[in-house]
Amino acid sequence: MDHRRRVYDDILELLPSEENPSPMVRLRKMSPEPETFPLFAKLEWMNPFGSVKDRAASFLLRDLEERGELSPEDGAESDEPRRGIVEPTSGNTGISLAAMASARGYPMLAVVPNKVPLEKKVLLKIAGAELEVVNDELCPSPGMGDGSINLAKTYAKAQRARYVMPNQYENEANVRAHLETTGPEIWRQTDGEVTHVFLSLGTCGTVTGLARYLKERKPEVRIFAVQPTEGHDVPGLRNVRQLEVSKLFDPSLIDEILEIDHELAYTRALELCRTEGLLAGPSSGLIYEGARRVVERGGTGLGVLLFPDNVFKYTSNLVKHIPALAEGTEPPS
Repeated sequence: MDHRRRVYDDILELLPSEENPSPMVRLRKMSPEPETFPLFAKLEWMNPFGSVKDRAASFLLRDLEERGELSPEDGAESDEPRRGIVEPTSGNTGISLAAMASARGYPMLAVVPNKVPLEKKVLLKIAGAELEVVNDELCPSPGMGDGSINLAKTYAKAQRARYVMPNQYENEANVRAHLETTGPEIWRQTDGEVTHVFLSLGTCGTVTGLARYLKERKPEVRIFAVQPTEGHDVPGLRNVRQLEVSKLFDPSLIDEILEIDHELAYTRALELCRTEGLLAGPSSGLIYEGARRVVERGGTGLGVLLFPDNVFKYTSNLVKHIPALAEGTEPPS
């Protein structure tokens, strides 16, 4: 493949890598100290399926194929249903997995909490997933009953011939994705000058993988995890009290956890859109607020903010939190 010409034989060739990184854009108007502490947003929505989860999904799918759990050839010449994947998801990983599974010829069942925005549920179906919607927390829950994680595990166990579960919450392939792509990209794009990285917590594959890579090369790099206050409705994000579900969380790699009022996720996202021209989603707004607070403490550095996805999947949530956005969208009565 030739990334210089940007012509490809397969959509999966667009997946990010050190040779084909997601772009970084300097914050100009919203950076508190643009000269002494520049901030760069790494735009993960520029990945082919729209989010940072493209990275984990591609490694999870490849892991299943390498272990012989999935094969693109199985069932290709048969009327029998091809073995596919089942995965609990609050949206982005599911969308990425569904799109890649469709491209590889696999069916997918996504087990989705009901509180996930309608936009994400529809996108999952557009990408080719069948949905099982459950009354669960906003993020898949490890609890008993009909928790989406437990339900997905039940499908994978009871219907082994039909489904395999990648399990983004426990599979080290999730970490390897960021150890082999996100970390090296940031290192190369900043010429090794990065001093601070700001990101959110979900499955924790991102923070664990990129932190391992960067701290191995530059131990003084500081990793900041930004978490929402409890009772939040920012899909895909967790605070540390919800992380028992993930086997990938390594607190020793995180220098500081910043808790931010979840309402700021939406107001800061809108500000990024209107001030910087960055159509960032609410998790990006939360991450920006955390970075802003650290910069205002003083000191110098070069900060990288990992913006997971764009605002398009969250318009209904933004209207809920900022009702003025709906004004003027209907003709006068």
